[in-house]
Amino acid sequence: MRLKRIHHIAVICSDYQKSKDFYVRILGLKPVREVYREERDSHKLDLEVNGQYQIELFSFPNPPARPSYPEATGLRHIAFEVDDVEEAVLELAGHNVAVEAIRENPLTNKKFTFFTDPDGLPIELYER
Repeated sequence: MRLKRIHHIAVICSDYQKSKDFYVRILGLKPVREVYREERDSHKLDLEVNGQYQIELFSFPNPPARPSYPEATGLRHIAFEVDDVEEAVLELAGHNVAVEAIRENPLTNKKFTFFTDPDGLPIELYER
């Protein structure tokens, strides 16, 4: 087996409309396909990230909360590459999204920061 690339990342949200607004309007991801699966009472929204990768945003009735603090075993965060972290932070601030202080990776000398989606999923911005 030879893995080629990441195909998609699946995110389960507690408030579908709130998360859809966050990922589409605030983060600027492009909707590709949206379906409602009646048998599961579940929405599924496929989101395009700059024509490359895809995030699948799901809703399910009463999903359990995601343990984050202290960090739990499993997926730690989603990271997006940006050209300018400082510019991205200003844009997020314009949408009232709280963002951690910008830091620099001592190994790569690249700037990065974190914020969360409406359900507290950690999202990292990493400078190209």
